[in-house]
Amino acid sequence: MASKSESSATETQSSTSAASDTSGAQSGASSTTTAAASGTSSASAQGGKTRELKQRKGQFLIAPRRNPQMQMMGLSPMQFSAVEQALRESPDIEIIDRVGPKHAVGTLATGMPDSTAVLVARMTDDKARSLSLQAQGQLIVERDQPLQLLDVNYPQVSLVNCNLPTTGTAFTAEFLVLGNGNPVKDAEVYLFGGLLPATGITDAKGRVKLSLIGETAQSLRRLYVKPRMDYWSFSQEQPDVSNSEVNVIGLRALSDWPALANFPQQQQLTWGQKAMRLDQLPAHYRGQGIRIAIVDSGTATSHQDLVKITRGYDIINKTLDASSWSVDTLSHGSHCAGVIAGKDSSWGVRGFAPEAEIHTCKLFPGGQISQLIEALEYCIEKQIDVVNLSLGGAEPSEALEQQIIRAKQAGVACIVAAGNSSGAVQYPASSPNVLAVAAIGRINEFPPDSYHVQSLTPQVDANGYFAARFSCFGPEVGVCAPGVAITSSVPENNFAAWDGTSMAAPHVTGLAALVLAHHPEFQAAVGQRSAERVDRLFQLIKMSCRQVVPGDQRRTGYGLPDVVRAVGLAPTYSTQMMGAGMGTPMLQALANAYREPPRLMPQPMTMGMGAFDPYGQFRPYVSSPMTIPSGYTFGLW
Repeated sequence: MASKSESSATETQSSTSAASDTSGAQSGASSTTTAAASGTSSASAQGGKTRELKQRKGQFLIAPRRNPQMQMMGLSPMQFSAVEQALRESPDIEIIDRVGPKHAVGTLATGMPDSTAVLVARMTDDKARSLSLQAQGQLIVERDQPLQLLDVNYPQVSLVNCNLPTTGTAFTAEFLVLGNGNPVKDAEVYLFGGLLPATGITDAKGRVKLSLIGETAQSLRRLYVKPRMDYWSFSQEQPDVSNSEVNVIGLRALSDWPALANFPQQQQLTWGQKAMRLDQLPAHYRGQGIRIAIVDSGTATSHQDLVKITRGYDIINKTLDASSWSVDTLSHGSHCAGVIAGKDSSWGVRGFAPEAEIHTCKLFPGGQISQLIEALEYCIEKQIDVVNLSLGGAEPSEALEQQIIRAKQAGVACIVAAGNSSGAVQYPASSPNVLAVAAIGRINEFPPDSYHVQSLTPQVDANGYFAARFSCFGPEVGVCAPGVAITSSVPENNFAAWDGTSMAAPHVTGLAALVLAHHPEFQAAVGQRSAERVDRLFQLIKMSCRQVVPGDQRRTGYGLPDVVRAVGLAPTYSTQMMGAGMGTPMLQALANAYREPPRLMPQPMTMGMGAFDPYGQFRPYVSSPMTIPSGYTFGLW
C-alpha cells in the first residue's frame, strides 16, 4: 500500500500531466492510479519518474538430461549443440553464459562430451515452461537462484506475526565494546526485545547506539556481541541495559581460555583435530600429493597460516579478474582453509594436510547455482581429489546433481556441510553422491558467557560431546565432526572461533586428504580416478568412526572419524568386531550399521512419457503442464 506522501505526489504528477496534455488526461490518470495501487516509488515526491513494479526475467539453467538408460530403451539423446544454436537464435531467450569443459580432461571425464554443457539464460517463466514442454523430457530447465550466506553465529530471528510499531517511545542505549581494555572495532551488536532486534556495528572507538521502538528496559530479552576476530563472542540473557549511561561490554581474548594459552604465538591444533586424534599421527603424514579444492568465499593469502595457497579461480568475477580469489571479504573461506591446510609452523593453527595442494574457488558473495556447477567443472579439469562444500540449499537441483555425479565419476570426492537450520539435511548434502557432515560440540571448550552455549543440547556423552543444536539431521548424515567453537584463520592475519557445519566439513575434508595420501589401499591406485575410488574413501572414513552422543544416529551418522584408524595405522572398528565370529549377532548388527541409509531423491522436472532421474530411477511424466520449481535457496554453512 502506498504511503500518504506517495499518493499525494502521484496525484500532483497526474494533475500536471493532465494540464500539459488534455487529450491524454484520462489515460494518464488511469495509469497513475494503477501505479499507486501497486506501490509507486517515493522518488515521485521529488519529481522523479514512477513505474509499476513487475517481475523481471528469470535466470535459468538449461542442460541436457543425461540418462544412459534412455538409449537402452531405443531413445536417442538430444544433440545439445544443435539445441544451443537454436536457443541462441531465439529472440525470447538471452544466453549469458555457457558452463562446460574447457580442456580435454573435462571433455573426456564421462565419455559424453555433448552432454556436459550447461547454459545460463534469461527468459520469462512462460518461456521456460514452453521450452521444457517442447523438450519432451530431454532438457533440464530450472531456475538459477542466488547463493546466500548463512552464518550460525547470527541469532535466528523469525518474522513477527503482527504490525511493527513505527511511532512511539523508543528505548535507546549506547554500548562500548572493549577487549583487554582497548576499543573493539567492527563488532556486531544485537539487542533483542519482544519483536525484531536492533543491530549495529561498533565504530573505531568501540561504540554503537541501538534503538528499539515500543520496548522498555524490562522487555529486553538478550544481548549478543560478535567480534570479527581475536575475541570470544558474548551473550547475555535478560541483560540489565541502561538508556542513560554507556553500557560497557568486556570481551575475552581467545588466548584467555586455558586450551588456547599463548595462542597464536604458540601453534595449536583445534580441539576438534585433537578429538579426531590428529595429534597422534606421525609427523610425516601431511597430505603430500593430494589436491583439495575449497569452494567458498575466497582465501586470504595475506594470512601467515595460508601463504602456501597459491592456486585459485574467482568464479564470481571471472570476466574482470579471475585472480581475485585471494580476497576474502566474508572470512568464511579462510576459516575453512585454516582447518584443512593451515601452515605447520611455530605460530597459529596447523591444518590437517599442510602439504596438500590447495585450490580456492571463490563463489561468495553473490554466487549462483550455475557458478557452483562451474566450480565443480574446475575441480574436474584440475583433477582435484577432494572438494570442501560448506554451503547448501533448501531444494535439490537436477542440473547440479548431474554435475556432482560427473565429478564423482572423475574421482572428485565431495565433502558437504549438512546445514545449520536445525531441520532436515539440506541439498547438496542430501545427495547420495556426497559425504554429508553434521556438527558436534564439546563442553568446556568455550567460555560459559559466549554465544557457543546456545548450541548445547541436553544429550551429552561421558566425554562431553553433544550434537550441536543448529546442525541439520536425517538419514543422509554420513559422519559428524567438531563444529562448535572452532578457532581458525580470518583476514588479514587474525583468528576467530566460529560454529557451524561449515566448520565441521573441513575437518573431514582434511582427513579425506590424509586417507588418500597415506592409506595403503590408495598407494598403488592413487591414479585410478573413478566413482569406486570415491566410494571406498567414504567407506574407510565411516569405518574409522567411533560413536558419540548415543541416541539419535540421524544427528551423528556413523560417528566421529578417527584419523589414526582412517589412514590404516590402526584396525577399523569393523575389523576388530569380525574377530567375534562370522555368524554372531554382533557382526550382523555391524553389517546393518554400515548399510547405506535411504536417500531422498529429487523429483524430475520433465514432461512426456517418462525419464530417469539422476539416480537411475524411472519416473513417468505428469499429464498436467509442468511447473517450474519455485527456486533454490543456497548459502554458506
